[in-house]
Amino acid sequence: MASPDDSPSLSDALSRATARLAAVGITDPAVDAELLAAFVLDLGRGGVQAAAFRGDAIAAADERRLDELVARRATREPLQHIIGTAPFRHLELRVGPGVFVPRPETEMVAQLAIDALRAAASASPIAVDLGTGSGAIALAMATEVPHARVFAAENSVDAYVWTKENFAHVGADNATLAFIDLARAFPELDGTVSVVASNPPYVPDAAIPRDPEVRLFDPPAALYGGEDGLDVVRVLSRVGLRLAHPGGTIVIEHGEWQGEAIRGILAADGWRATATHPDLTMRDRATTALHP
Repeated sequence: MASPDDSPSLSDALSRATARLAAVGITDPAVDAELLAAFVLDLGRGGVQAAAFRGDAIAAADERRLDELVARRATREPLQHIIGTAPFRHLELRVGPGVFVPRPETEMVAQLAIDALRAAASASPIAVDLGTGSGAIALAMATEVPHARVFAAENSVDAYVWTKENFAHVGADNATLAFIDLARAFPELDGTVSVVASNPPYVPDAAIPRDPEVRLFDPPAALYGGEDGLDVVRVLSRVGLRLAHPGGTIVIEHGEWQGEAIRGILAADGWRATATHPDLTMRDRATTALHP
C-alpha cells in the first residue's frame, strides 16, 4: 500500500466505486466495491475495511485496476466472473463464463443432501449429483461426508472445464466426475445410491430472469427447464428411482412456486414422504422424497 503522501486514499476510492455501482442498481454496492478492492490488493475483505478505516492510501496502479474492475461490474458482469471464484459453504469454487455461479440458497440444498448422506446406514454410502455444474453440491458432500463416495455428472462442455478444475483444486479422493448426460448417468450404480441430488434448470422457458447477471451471463442450459420449468425434474425423478436403493433420498432444488408440482411429479412416480423445504429467506427452495 502506498503512503498517504503520494497516493489517493483507499477510503475515497471505495466511496467512488460504491457510488458508481449503486448508480446502476447493484444490490450491495459497498460489499462489491470492497470485494473488488480485496481482489486487487490481495487482501481479505476485512483487511480492506481495516485499511480504509486506518486511512491507508492506494497506489495509483491499484486504483486504476480497481476502476477497470468496477467498470466491468457496472455492466452487471457477475462479481464472481471478475474475481474468478465463488464461495460455497467452506469451499472457494472457480467459476467463469459457461458455468452456473453457485448461489447462497443452494447451500441449504447441499445441507439437506449432506444430512441424508450422514444418516445413511452404510459405512460407505454413495451419493450422486446430477448436472453438477461447478461441482458445488458434489464437492460439499464429498468433503463434509468423507466416508461417502460421491459421483457427479455434467454434460456441458463449457461447464465441464470449470467442473474439472474445481475437482482438481479441491482434491477430494472420494469424488468422481463424469462427462455424461444425467439421464444416462452411472448405470453401474443402479440400486445402490443413498442420496440423489440436483440443482437442475427450472426456469420456465417464457420467464425472463430479473437480474441482468442471471439473464445475460448464466448459461441458458443451466437456467431453462421447458414450458413449466420442470422438464428436467421429470427426468430426475425417473433416474433417481433407477439409482437409489429402497429408503434412499432424492433432493431437488427449484423455484419458490414449484414445490407442489414437484411433489406431485415425485409422488406419481412412486416416491414416498415428499416434502418441500424453505431456504433462509423462507422461500420454498428444495423438495425431498424417499425411494419406496
